[in-house]
Amino acid sequence: MAFYTSSVINIGPIPLGGDFPIRIQSMTNSDTLDTKASVAQCIRIIEAGADFVRLTAQGIREAENLAVIKKELRKSGYYTPLIADIHFNPAAAEIAARLVEKVRINPGNYADKRASFEIKEFTDREYEEELERIHTKLFPLINICRENKTVIRIGINHGSLSDRIMTRFGNTPEGMVFSALEFIRVFRSENFEDLVLSMKSSDTAVMIQATRLLVKMMQSEHLSYPLHLGVTEAGEGEDGRIRSAAGIGALLAEGIGDTIRVSLSEDPEKEIPVAQQLVDFYPRGISAKSPPEMVTFKTPSVKPEILKSVNGPLVISDLTSFPVSRTDIYEHAGFIYDPVSLQLRKTDGSADLILINNRPDKIPENVPLLVPETNWNEKEDNKTYPVFSPETFSETVTKSGKLNILITDPSVNNAYLETPDTDTTLLIFSFDTEKSLYEADYFLNSLEKNNLRFNVILSPLFHENNLEALQIKASALLGRYVLDKRIAGICIRNTGQVECKTVTTLSFSILQCTETRITRTMYLSCPTCGRTKFNLQESVRKVKEATGHLKGLKIAIMGCIVNGPGEMAGADYGYVGAAAGKVHIYKGTIPVLKNVPEEVAVKELLKVIEKDY
Repeated sequence: MAFYTSSVINIGPIPLGGDFPIRIQSMTNSDTLDTKASVAQCIRIIEAGADFVRLTAQGIREAENLAVIKKELRKSGYYTPLIADIHFNPAAAEIAARLVEKVRINPGNYADKRASFEIKEFTDREYEEELERIHTKLFPLINICRENKTVIRIGINHGSLSDRIMTRFGNTPEGMVFSALEFIRVFRSENFEDLVLSMKSSDTAVMIQATRLLVKMMQSEHLSYPLHLGVTEAGEGEDGRIRSAAGIGALLAEGIGDTIRVSLSEDPEKEIPVAQQLVDFYPRGISAKSPPEMVTFKTPSVKPEILKSVNGPLVISDLTSFPVSRTDIYEHAGFIYDPVSLQLRKTDGSADLILINNRPDKIPENVPLLVPETNWNEKEDNKTYPVFSPETFSETVTKSGKLNILITDPSVNNAYLETPDTDTTLLIFSFDTEKSLYEADYFLNSLEKNNLRFNVILSPLFHENNLEALQIKASALLGRYVLDKRIAGICIRNTGQVECKTVTTLSFSILQCTETRITRTMYLSCPTCGRTKFNLQESVRKVKEATGHLKGLKIAIMGCIVNGPGEMAGADYGYVGAAAGKVHIYKGTIPVLKNVPEEVAVKELLKVIEKDY
């Protein structure tokens, strides 16, 4: 998988790309006209460990004030390169490009108006005229950046593509890549090569697909621009960390990515430690340890009944570290004990299967257990399923007619993995992440090479005492497998101090945030910036409190109209900042309520949802 090496460019004094370390950045959410607040926030971000700091420059005044902010930072002894973030305003970009080391522009709105989501057919001639118009718009910026040695990031956002692109390609990864191509060709025609590229989306699958496709495109055209990775509107708390880690980690694992930004709806400096953990987990060059070829293994079409009854990958809880006599053992697998009925109740967060070390004397109702085959009795047990090693499975004649579990590890001899009936067998592949992060790739490649068809459950072993570290590492490792549909489920194990109940919850959260199995409402929220029209962190909390009882919805909370409606990436409902103290309520991409006072906006959002729910 180590197949893409970018060219090296310099952002101020810092080289980016090639074999240089993966750089980390964040973005201020202060008003760029507030010099004191912006300088203070830049310093907090820098001291947290950022290599670059980005500030919004939505207008000419904000762009001009970047000079003041930069001067104050330099006076204070901080020389970290600054990046200006531009939407809709070429004039602001041209001013900022003279002042900072890098400018980010969005092809979806730099030369085009906001997308109307209407189909607009273009003849080939009209399309060429559109491209020439883009060239004319970009020409001044190109010359300014050349004169000032300013780098440009072509930042494509899923959901803010132009009507021209969406008419031809739809709101798709292909459209994102073609949008970048349009701009790349303009820059290359002017012999300007100091470019960084990004494909961002709040949908981790789209972000990964678009970036992989961009890399493939660049390779075909012998291009090698550095890549910026990020998941937009990732959210806050656990969800924000998981969604970001799954998307960014998938690409870092494949040797793709030169700089990253973790977008959290929290104070900007809190993004840096999360990004650092990702870079430490998949540092530059680690993909050289992966298989030379991409894993193409996919789950078989024939599946055990339990996979047919679950809408998405399975979650298996490994409770083998507990004695089966322990009274609260099943609560660690997400089951809830009802003190009235004295029964265990299954919820949307209950594991589909529970791996235990012995057959209990009393087996609870509705709790599917996996027990060692030596403790399993076909005549007596209709609530448990046997667990085998590949060696014993190949030799035994006593097997379940419903479900058999094989547990193996990297030392397995493929001779013992002759394909069993895939409609009654699951294979759990366990490996220690401290020994290798690519054991699953080698194993799945081996299955593919030998035409061995299994529904595979990945069971990585971590050694974390810190929950955030486990969230980030487990999501970064498992995300690409579930998103690429290479596995049938996950069984996370951890030897550290994070309790098993939390590990079970984390498993469901990874599937939720990758949208491979939805068990609760999904929230998208932007990380805020100087354009934000209200206290976003407080708004996220209020929206979650009001709608947390709902299931299966996608709700977007956006700080400003730049991040909506298209940026909401398929959200069912949106809560979008419109002006100071005012909120637009969206249903899909349609604003159904405009300029709602912030103090009643959450109630109005709930009313709109309840009409449909």
